[in-house]
Amino acid sequence: MIAINNEEKAESDHKMSASVGTALSEAARRLDANISEPRLDAGVLMSHVIGRDRAFLVAHPEATIAEHQLKQFEEFIARRVQGEPLQYITGHQEFFKLDFEVTPDVLIPRPETELIVEAALELVDANAEFAFADIGTGSGCLAVSILNECREARAIAIDISEQALRIAQRNAERHRVANRLRLVQSDFFDAISVNETLDLIVSNPPYVSDDEMKTLQREVQREPRAALAGGSDGLALIRRLLLDAPGHLRPAGYLVFEFGINQDVAIRDLVDREVWKLIEIRNDLQQIPRTIVLQKK
Repeated sequence: MIAINNEEKAESDHKMSASVGTALSEAARRLDANISEPRLDAGVLMSHVIGRDRAFLVAHPEATIAEHQLKQFEEFIARRVQGEPLQYITGHQEFFKLDFEVTPDVLIPRPETELIVEAALELVDANAEFAFADIGTGSGCLAVSILNECREARAIAIDISEQALRIAQRNAERHRVANRLRLVQSDFFDAISVNETLDLIVSNPPYVSDDEMKTLQREVQREPRAALAGGSDGLALIRRLLLDAPGHLRPAGYLVFEFGINQDVAIRDLVDREVWKLIEIRNDLQQIPRTIVLQKK
């Protein structure tokens, strides 16, 4: 076996590794044409690969990346260039102070959906026993977040997707609430007995109209269609939720759900005032109406 002299070894080591700064600059250049914040995305992926936070990347651009890490980073950048969502590449998304596993089988949790959790926590006594359901649970972010805040609560997480329920189960186990969460594969309430009354129902239902589905950003188009598509006007599943939820709520129980941009007027018209009391419609951080709070009469 021929030994590598010092110059040959130095050249070999250079090929096998790169600095954080150099790798980030090259990645940002590759992402620049298709990604709105290329440097940010590159930094997130680098942090994920090397297991260091963003502050480390800024403070130590000269730090060396091992060959296997550089290879994985470059693979991740190639996937991002093709439009794969950042969260599906890393497999994680933060939601309401917790870290959730996400895969292409579930919708990526978004900041505006935290409004549902905030509203729910204002409606219930966090120290008391109560029962609630999360319709279309996906990653389980709503159910798990509420259970994490309300230690005596119990929940049913419902989804039509078996794959989504597996992710929700893992997230429940990760955050130690699985013993208070029942996962049910069902189309809305079909598998839930009418004898099982709830204090609260939460949901982030599909609400994207058929026309809007055609114009979604390419990253959003990678998310599960069943978690997005709400029919011709985007309200098909919301109509069903408003119709079916009362049969599973106790008197004075609450329904809290998210809806799409510019749907608030139509949803007000859909609410049967003989059945529901409209408590409020909440705006997101951009002051766009996004969440409705209803109480069963």
